[in-house]
Amino acid sequence: MGAYFVNEVTVIDVQPSARGAGLVDLTVTLWCENALAGAKQVWDLISTGQLSRTGMWHELSPEDRRAWLSVALWSQEYHRQGRPDSPAGQVFTLDGRHIVDRDTFYCAIGEAINGPGGYFGWNLDALEDCLRGGWGATTPFTLYWGSSAEARARLVERVPAGGDRQIALFDLLLEIFEERGVSVSLR
Repeated sequence: MGAYFVNEVTVIDVQPSARGAGLVDLTVTLWCENALAGAKQVWDLISTGQLSRTGMWHELSPEDRRAWLSVALWSQEYHRQGRPDSPAGQVFTLDGRHIVDRDTFYCAIGEAINGPGGYFGWNLDALEDCLRGGWGATTPFTLYWGSSAEARARLVERVPAGGDRQIALFDLLLEIFEERGVSVSLR
């Protein structure tokens, strides 16, 4: 379903296992930069087949939405199961009603491109990587951005846009889409 890179593994206890002769149960501590607090509940949804509808991230706290995105990234190969990117010319619909900040934008765009629990970036660099292909969509494509006025009103954070220029996050997203061949229809 997914994988994390871990290191700094330290065995703190070894016990004979109840699962069979010659087996042991290990208790370990480890360091994993990408395993965020709150990720377990998302992995549980995937492993039990309950991550099956859009919008399940809407009611999460900001910290849990970040964990949602991390699981979306690390499980994206499982979700896509070897399916090729959607062909160029595809139309995707982005629901802007629940976009209130950066992370909710990435939750919504991941869902629009790749379905429930889908991934299509979790920061600006990752979004640009996804727009190069291999993450569910082939440019050029069209993005119908529903409730875009609501999203524009919320994505007002000023972000660097090259040189000394800073613009609202919403406007930078539109620039990135345009540069990568995505036609955005604000609705």
